[in-house]
Amino acid sequence: MIEHSHLKIIQALHVNGTLTAAANALCLTQPALSHQISYLEKKLGLTLWQKEGRNLRLTQAGTLLLNVANQVLPVLLQAEKTFEAYREGRQGILRIGVECYPCFEWLNLNAVIGQFMQQTPEIDIDIVHKFQFSGLEGLMNHHIDVLITPDLIKKEKIHYELLTEYQLVLMVSSDHLLAKTKRLKPENLCQETLITFPVPLERLDILTHFLTPSHLEPKQLKQIESLEIMLQMTALNRGVCVLPEWLADIKSKDLHLKKIPIGKQGLFQRLYLAMRASDESVPYIQRFISVGRKTVHTTF
Repeated sequence: MIEHSHLKIIQALHVNGTLTAAANALCLTQPALSHQISYLEKKLGLTLWQKEGRNLRLTQAGTLLLNVANQVLPVLLQAEKTFEAYREGRQGILRIGVECYPCFEWLNLNAVIGQFMQQTPEIDIDIVHKFQFSGLEGLMNHHIDVLITPDLIKKEKIHYELLTEYQLVLMVSSDHLLAKTKRLKPENLCQETLITFPVPLERLDILTHFLTPSHLEPKQLKQIESLEIMLQMTALNRGVCVLPEWLADIKSKDLHLKKIPIGKQGLFQRLYLAMRASDESVPYIQRFISVGRKTVHTTF
């Protein structure tokens, strides 16, 4: 019943004091403003102001409407500015889904979040790394805006951007039998306990791209959630583990561990950012991709 224009009219009348001054402030003719005032009073069935010479005095109903205008108009103005910032990509919230432990460490250790927030101070960040659904499902259902993942699974309306490529290496203790091995062969793992993060086996590259093609498997698989415990167990010869080389270099200092390249050509992994195709041109998502790639190049 009460419209935005009505609130602006009563505020203008109060601020300017006369019908002529209020009409000028609202870029209206005096007859047009008088007509709108009469229309509003007719709709409300109340008198909102009374003339006192050339000036206007608000009635009790008019005072109430003015109070509403003073509360509502600043909120609407801020909302309009926020919508404009959203439209121009200067403000919003970026909900980042992280689908693997190295993905989370990539965000954390490489200061991607810090760099991004410095460059886009009006953009809030939310990170989801324990899904009650698959990462892609969360993306398609709008629970998250982007997904950091090592898996490129083609889906309609999902767009991928390559962030980086890195090498996977085998980590063993410095006194392990494999410590002097220059290049890992599939048969080298047949008698080893392979410590991995708790992910489905089909997502372990050391299996799908290295052991399985040779129809081999490790002696035992042990899944551990904590990277620190994984590395401690490796240092104590309780097993071996496979990590991105950049993560191994950062996390295994002072643990007397040896890293071994996997296979003749090395075993490489890619890290992608997945997004809804409709969001591909969102400015702050493009900024996040740019920051991620630049940070990778200075760290890896």
